[in-house]
Amino acid sequence: MDYNDQMKNRVKRIEGQLRGILKMMEENKDCKEVITQLSAARTAIDRTIGVVVSSNLVECVRTAEENGHNTEELVIEAVNLLVKSR
Repeated sequence: MDYNDQMKNRVKRIEGQLRGILKMMEENKDCKEVITQLSAARTAIDRTIGVVVSSNLVECVRTAEENGHNTEELVIEAVNLLVKSR
């Protein structure tokens, strides 16, 4: 799979968020602020998972169709990946 710059930038932003959260913890910031930032990081990770799975699915479906294979199995596998990531 080709991980494009958009995907990599998403992960880099998440990395920055996590570093910021760690700094907040080291500075003994309020629990509510830390939880809010952790929740935002989790949401960003969930969205990134969706982008990666959907991009991969599109690529796999194209290849399968070109080779005359059934794509239903690929879709089921993608949905299972999303469900397991939650």
